[in-house]
Amino acid sequence: MTKKIFFLLVIALYGLFNAQSITFVSEKNGKPLPKVSVFGKDGSILAFSDIDGKIDKQSLKPDQEKFQLVYDNVSVATLSYSDFIKDIIKINDRIKDIEAVVIKNDKPAKYILIRGNFNAYVTSDNRLKSYADGIVTYIFNNKTKKLKSINVEQYRIFKLQDEMNGSFLSYTAGLDIPRLKYVGKPEEYKLGKNKIKELKGDQSDQVEILDKIGSEKGFSFLGVTVYDYRKIINISFEKGSGKTLRDFLDYGEIRSSKFKLKEKPIPHPLILYNNFYVTEFNFSNDDDTKKVNFNKSSSNYQKPYWQDPSFPTMQPVFSSFFKEDLRELPNGK
Repeated sequence: MTKKIFFLLVIALYGLFNAQSITFVSEKNGKPLPKVSVFGKDGSILAFSDIDGKIDKQSLKPDQEKFQLVYDNVSVATLSYSDFIKDIIKINDRIKDIEAVVIKNDKPAKYILIRGNFNAYVTSDNRLKSYADGIVTYIFNNKTKKLKSINVEQYRIFKLQDEMNGSFLSYTAGLDIPRLKYVGKPEEYKLGKNKIKELKGDQSDQVEILDKIGSEKGFSFLGVTVYDYRKIINISFEKGSGKTLRDFLDYGEIRSSKFKLKEKPIPHPLILYNNFYVTEFNFSNDDDTKKVNFNKSSSNYQKPYWQDPSFPTMQPVFSSFFKEDLRELPNGK
């Protein structure tokens, strides 16, 4: 009898655990969909699905009423709170075909140049504060596969109006170019205490790395305490490949922490999302590529690169919520 009760208790707890999560899957093949953002009606990013396609159901509140799902930088669905009663939600993820990476030179040389598009955004209390996107080239040493330099070519910076009106914290300072950790030497993510999950898809293989998870003591500066650092890295490679630089497709990173002000000890979540998508691969003996200084107080571009249909901009999604309050900083080209 004791064993039977224990068995029933385990089943009940398992069911309770699963009831606390929702899984997004592809309408085409039923496989999990990582990196689906759930926006509330006020533009807050309430959830972001992991490599298993799961989000925490408790992160969704009825007062948000309507929820917008964003996948691959595009809004794919609008759901009501009652729609989330289901444990599995199917999403039409066939937004566009994966753009083929252009191989400009396949003769091995001193450097590997990987060019592509990026976007980055900072949220506080799940609400957008600043946004950036642009074009960047990463230069790797071909022998060691170590990242040598990051050359930003063009970019835009946006701020939400409330920060421009004198917020104590400069959230644009938190914007960053994706650092491509583990991309040159993917075997390194298997070292240490990282938690790793892999997903084999129809078009690519994905790796999720929970890097430096857990609470830390943090630090205090000018009355601000920052603590509880967490990092989640997602890397995609060609399907069935050896996960080398030649196979690299895209990179996503979420860095989260909490901060408290001395006079207001209520903790606030602070999150940086940044993403990179490969467009060109090139061997070269020259590492002197076009670059500009990534100055977060202004934009810097020569042409409207974001108008290319394949460019991964999140600006239209954010502007649909914040309208004219999301303002681009002057172009300082």
